[in-house]
Amino acid sequence: MPEPRKPLPPRATRLDPFKPWIDEMLRADLDAPRKQRHTVKRIFERLLDEPSADEISHQMVRGYVAARREEIRIEAGRGAVDAFVPQTHRPGAEAEVDFGDVTVRLAGEPVTSYLFAFRLSYSGDHVRSQMVRAAAVAVPR
Repeated sequence: MPEPRKPLPPRATRLDPFKPWIDEMLRADLDAPRKQRHTVKRIFERLLDEPSADEISHQMVRGYVAARREEIRIEAGRGAVDAFVPQTHRPGAEAEVDFGDVTVRLAGEPVTSYLFAFRLSYSGDHVRSQMVRAAAVAVPR
């Protein structure tokens, strides 16, 4: 098997000189009221006021802000961190049960029946059974 490829270093972009400035705006937004936070459009407009930002596109700013906004929130301890909490269940300790009505054909006639679904949480297996009413009621067509 060949060796895995080395990750390429990030390429320089025309936005690089302005990234620290954008990051400062996003950090200031952490404490600003919701209606006063910088939108991507507003950040882009402020960049266009700079004489050296002529070749920067709205999509470049949008892509950078989309990635950095959540990173800055996490760095400040305010963002949601992805987490996985494994669930463990003891055998026979927990189960899920569901009830419902279902129409089935019995001897060529539609009959309303009860459906009982039972799932053991430990194994993840499904045990289903269907109980038909003692006095089957035919559903009119």
